[in-house]
Amino acid sequence: MRKYLLPLSACALSFAAGAFISNDDPKKPITAEIADVASRVFGLEFTAAERDSMLGNLNELREDYDALRKIELNNEVAPALYFNPLPAGFKLSTGAASFKASVPDKVTLPASRDELAFYTVAQLGQLLRTRQISSEELTKFFLNRLKQYNPKLYCVITLTEDLALAQARKADAEIRAGRYRGPLHGIPYGAKDLLAKRGYKTTWGSVPYKDQTLDVDATVIKRLEEAGAVLCAKMAVGELAWGDVWFGGMARNPWDPTTGASGSSAGSGSAVSAGLLPFAIGTETLGSIVSPSTVNGVTGLRPTFGRVSRHGAMALSWSMDKIGPMTRSVEDCALVFNAIYGPDGNDPTVVSAPFRYAPLPSLKGVRVGYLKKAFDSAYPGKESDQATLEVLKKLGAELVPVELPAIPASRLLIVLNAEAAAAFDELTRSGKDDQMVRQIKNAWPNEFRSARFIPAVEYIQANRLRTKLINDMHAQLKKAGVDVYVSPTYAGGNLTVTNLTGHPCVVLPNGFTNKGLPRSITFMGQLFEEGKVLAVAKAYQDATDFHTKHPKLN
Repeated sequence: MRKYLLPLSACALSFAAGAFISNDDPKKPITAEIADVASRVFGLEFTAAERDSMLGNLNELREDYDALRKIELNNEVAPALYFNPLPAGFKLSTGAASFKASVPDKVTLPASRDELAFYTVAQLGQLLRTRQISSEELTKFFLNRLKQYNPKLYCVITLTEDLALAQARKADAEIRAGRYRGPLHGIPYGAKDLLAKRGYKTTWGSVPYKDQTLDVDATVIKRLEEAGAVLCAKMAVGELAWGDVWFGGMARNPWDPTTGASGSSAGSGSAVSAGLLPFAIGTETLGSIVSPSTVNGVTGLRPTFGRVSRHGAMALSWSMDKIGPMTRSVEDCALVFNAIYGPDGNDPTVVSAPFRYAPLPSLKGVRVGYLKKAFDSAYPGKESDQATLEVLKKLGAELVPVELPAIPASRLLIVLNAEAAAAFDELTRSGKDDQMVRQIKNAWPNEFRSARFIPAVEYIQANRLRTKLINDMHAQLKKAGVDVYVSPTYAGGNLTVTNLTGHPCVVLPNGFTNKGLPRSITFMGQLFEEGKVLAVAKAYQDATDFHTKHPKLN
């Protein structure tokens, strides 16, 4: 039986490798001794005869690597293997989509225009539809706020002012002519600077790409243009979608500008929170909508994997990346999502499934799961989360205990690291990763390099365990008989599990720390059932007022 070894220390491994590989000749033929050292990286031991037998294959494989690296692969080229989050036996919803927004209260233009900064998309849409304000006036209002506060918040990478004013004037002309496109017509917004727009830089927040322009419009941006929305800015993104630090500085939290806005949709969260834009688009691979929504006190929707096309968006992990809106309210998320979801013919992972949304009159009789073990544990913000459960009970929800699968999901994140390293393979091999701002151990340059040592076999095994995680998750929810469950945003491991399984979530404010900073709660839905989770989350949000609180800007 093959022996499994304890890992060598870094020092011992370096010494052993150095004994066989000269620093000035990295292409020296692989020897049995090198194979012995290398095998210890992934914890296996081979006999001398086995190592000797492998040498021909190993040297030929390295020649294959060299040959394949000569073929250019841009970031947008996806692997031929596409991730499918559907469990065995899962039935997708069929039939027509349907969307029914809340009946709005009468909205009038405020005496002080500054109050418009914190109006919802739905409210601003009413003002535009009834022509109480023009899109051009509204756009100039938000452009001015972006210019005024960006020097303090570092939330914008590129203003798209000329484009925004042209789009706003077009919206006004269409509305005057009776060609009203819907609730986003004339509404200003921002897009995380992972999304391409022709004529403007798409920097990915990173030094090596800070002058990059891409001759493509991301599908999400195209669909928002079709809905009549007005692109005002490309928002700050943590460098290559990690954290809140980009080449221009650290995106700031308007509740406390001495702190970061969290990442990597940092600029989107900061700007919406500060009232610089009514909504913004974020992306998430492992918390990049959830975390900045939490920190900045906004409402975010992370859709099901395969709901929104990623065409024209930077790829970090082809099997985990997702795109969604960050807004002031749950229903605003629904309004934006309704404009951007569905296949486009360019992203083969996107599934055709109907989106059905309608507000719930109450939660009476609705079974809502809750992660009992997570809620029972000790963690920051527990008091706010317990209060959330009490509100749900008062609204009539039947709370049903649910548990996550026992598989250690955090161990499966080699999937993310391997895919990210592949997405930025050329950056590592060229040495341009040295130009990136963050060069600490816990940053992309080191992670990309380290991921080179993840064996292909282990990557595939992790994905096989991911299949088991997906099926086990489906079984747990089916056993509990729930379509929606609630989870602490961070405690209990839900964030990692569901980013791997592809489930949708809505994260929204549910309290404040003793320092006055926002906390959040997470509502989870079944795959491709964003409508149900949005409806339950809206019922909770309507019963509270945390989303109506805003930071005071100097």
